[in-house]
Amino acid sequence: MSRAESRPPSYGSARGRPRSKAVEQAILEAVLMLLEDGVPLADLSVESIARTAGVGKAAIYRRWSDKEDLFVDVIRAAEPAERELPGTSMRDDLVVLLESLRQRSLAGRSSAVLHTAHAQMRSSPKIWAAYHSGVIAPRRDLGVEILRRGQLNGELRTDIDLELTIDMFVGPLLIRTFVRHDSDLPDGLPEQIVDTVLHGLRPVSSPRS
Repeated sequence: MSRAESRPPSYGSARGRPRSKAVEQAILEAVLMLLEDGVPLADLSVESIARTAGVGKAAIYRRWSDKEDLFVDVIRAAEPAERELPGTSMRDDLVVLLESLRQRSLAGRSSAVLHTAHAQMRSSPKIWAAYHSGVIAPRRDLGVEILRRGQLNGELRTDIDLELTIDMFVGPLLIRTFVRHDSDLPDGLPEQIVDTVLHGLRPVSSPRS
């Protein structure tokens, strides 16, 4: 039996109005079930999603303007949760930021759903733009903010381009994830990347943390 066939109970048969969060979660889970069963994004219909989730089509239309907006939320829900930054130093915060990226990369490799979802996402400019503005850009802004605090704290040189610098930190992980698919993403890789890059970016008088 496929996951799509093993459906949750229909919310339509429950007494009273279902809780919005429960309905939303059922819809997101339904899309993941269908993707796991090998249904391409282009073939997903609101009817099949509603049937799998056990809700009416109106429940979907009330929450998302179209299927692509729904898919963006599905990708967000499927990704590992963000880790809280320790705030003890620029170096520690960067390590946690890169470790989150490593964990998402590992999840994408091990999960057929995430792998398929990300591949299909790149074929849709609208989905990619929404995902970039809602997920990628905020994470990048957080990285730049970490570097900016590092400059203010004397942990980072003040004469460098922060946008370029954050690329120097995340670049190795992105290359290993999307270009060199056979590359390892071992434990300790974030620390190795951060310490290697920081070796040349710290102020000359700054002690190594």
